[in-house]
Amino acid sequence: MSAIPLRSAKIPDSALPNDEEEQLDWLRLFRSRRVGPVTFIRLVREHGNVAAALAALPEIAAKSGVLDYQPASREMAMEEIAAGRAAGAQMLFLGAANYPPQLAMIQDPPAVLWALGDPMLAFRPTVAFVGARNSSSLGRRMSAKLAKELSQEGFVVVSGLARGIDTEAHQAALEGGTIAVQAGGVDTVYPRENGDLAVQIGGKGLRLSEMPIGMSPIARHFPRRNRIISGLSQAIVVIEGASKSGSLITAKNALDQGREVMAVPGSPMDGRAAGCNMLIRDGATLVRSAADIIEALSLPPEEPPVMRQIPQAPPPPDKKLPLRLLSLLGPSPVPEDILVRQSHRPAQEVLSVLLDLEVSKKISRLAGGGIATS
Repeated sequence: MSAIPLRSAKIPDSALPNDEEEQLDWLRLFRSRRVGPVTFIRLVREHGNVAAALAALPEIAAKSGVLDYQPASREMAMEEIAAGRAAGAQMLFLGAANYPPQLAMIQDPPAVLWALGDPMLAFRPTVAFVGARNSSSLGRRMSAKLAKELSQEGFVVVSGLARGIDTEAHQAALEGGTIAVQAGGVDTVYPRENGDLAVQIGGKGLRLSEMPIGMSPIARHFPRRNRIISGLSQAIVVIEGASKSGSLITAKNALDQGREVMAVPGSPMDGRAAGCNMLIRDGATLVRSAADIIEALSLPPEEPPVMRQIPQAPPPPDKKLPLRLLSLLGPSPVPEDILVRQSHRPAQEVLSVLLDLEVSKKISRLAGGGIATS
């Protein structure tokens, strides 16, 4: 089983760092105040390279009324790189050949990831597991069972190294391959009780974080981590999540990113299952076993080679396509390629209709190339 190779077109190849000085500039831009993932991409695309973007930052800030703006210092970046090397970690740059391909395609991919372990794990088919930290014994057993079965079928299991569901999923998939996305620095394990597990994942699997080396996780880091968990994965499986929980936030991220959302049902009397039952009610795939996950992710069988050689007449235009595309859109941006896939129409036809909708101001293209209703 092999993953479909993807490449990010967000960063021009000419902007990728070729030496240590350019790596410093890249990290400085990413760590500068008011420069988030989307802004980083826009600046590099507008200025052609990171050094030019760094030089332009003070003037850009001044136009916004910030007169004393300074980018992140060279000394700070040097200290972080030295600390990362001391921890045995490496940097993965957005657009580079070793950057996780699924993650590169989301609207706001991290410009830099610190990695401990084997980055090539992210190139295999991946499924994310999220769920309650205070999970039940049954929920934990289900997480371990599903993760082990998927691992045996060649899938890499992605999770957040938290207590409960995450821990069980990582442990069950350790031998087959697992990726832990951390809310703090990649060298800072939280919770501490998972220290031994983190060491094993770093040796046999992969640990990732966009945060600086040595940073302890705080509450606002977890939603940012969650978008990476879903972004790395082809699908996300929720096992025990309350109706208002981080697991449901991750499920929403997955939907916005065009990923499959699946859930294990639970008792209506158990508040930990409320979020899962809501997701299933709203259309998420119900999961009873790993076979349900694999079936939902399976691709249609390929046509015999002889069929491919027969010219096919293009399908007639779909007069309802504009309405169908608008129904797929909302205030949250959706990537153009996802709209093409979900419309089940030829790409050229979809792109033409999107252009008409944009001209008529019914949709807008947002930062990073996403499309949303106006």
